Amino acid sequence: MSSDLQPGNTTPSGENRPESTGNTSFTNRSQNRAGSDPAKRQGGGGGRRFYNRRKVCFWCANKDSTIDFKNPESLRQYLSERARIEPRRKTGTCAKHQRILTKHIKRSRQLGLLPYTTDTLKNFQPRR
Repeated sequence: MSSDLQPGNTTPSGENRPESTGNTSFTNRSQNRAGSDPAKRQGGGGGRRFYNRRKVCFWCANKDSTIDFKNPESLRQYLSERARIEPRRKTGTCAKHQRILTKHIKRSRQLGLLPYTTDTLKNFQPRR
């Protein structure tokens, strides 16, 4: 055996491998990270996982209410603070009603009931 090989340094196939010469391999670097220590990862939480509640489309749940471009108060909750239309994943609307909602928000903007940009948002307060 050569001097750089030690009996405790074996690969899974049983071969001896030389001692590290200062170059750290990918596995050594990943093991040195603070987040990889199992004792540090387990801190708190009580062991319960948090699952997000599934968002339900407001328009599907309330069949009697309709989307109307002449009612900007009901459309404002689907606009961000920068007057952008919120995505489905954030509002929970279904694809069908998101398309209709987008169409009505654009119509309302054409009539001047809703703002296009944040320049006109000084008195605009979205409801959440």
